[in-house]
Amino acid sequence: MLLTVENLQKSFPSADGPVPVLRGVSFSLAAGRTLALTGESGSGKSTLLHLCAGLDAPDAGRIVIEGRDIAAQSDAGRAAMRRDTVGLVFQQFNLIPSLSVADNLSFHARLAGRDDPDRDAALAERLGLAAHLAKFPEQLSGGQQQRVAIGRVLAARPHLILADEPTGNLDEATGAAVLDLMLELVAESGAAFLMVTHSERLAARLDARLHLRAGQVE
Repeated sequence: MLLTVENLQKSFPSADGPVPVLRGVSFSLAAGRTLALTGESGSGKSTLLHLCAGLDAPDAGRIVIEGRDIAAQSDAGRAAMRRDTVGLVFQQFNLIPSLSVADNLSFHARLAGRDDPDRDAALAERLGLAAHLAKFPEQLSGGQQQRVAIGRVLAARPHLILADEPTGNLDEATGAAVLDLMLELVAESGAAFLMVTHSERLAARLDARLHLRAGQVE
């Protein structure tokens, strides 16, 4: 299994004491497979994704990516994992404002030593960004910025893609086309794909679904 999550637990502090967000979540995801993570707001979906990315630490349980327990890694080790192994598409685009669209698209691929200008150009064309490569993020619409964020991850060819509502800022037709591209590239590369979505229609297009309710798998 590329990703294994075992009995994951996470609480956050409040004035009234710890508030449990994840209560013993377990699942696994093999290379080349896609999994939709669904659930109501507050069910723990985004928290789970952040933990899988090594951006926060669980209170209990394990997250193993390609045989490595990420909680046992140093901060530098987790950063290297995000550079080399895991691609993140979150609701905040996190584009670099001082870089052009072209440079944003290739940024993570260059860090990972996988930059391919021909692949970048093909991705830009398929994402509808070919006419915007010389622009800067502030000159783009929210939907265009979202497509740059998605393209930046795909260009780096990660082994595991974690996506939090990756088409949430796109209209229905564009969102469906972008998901088509993501699924196609995941299939081509053999990556694993875990996507948070509120859309039943989009969730149904993935191989399997994990539904969270009050921090537990239903």
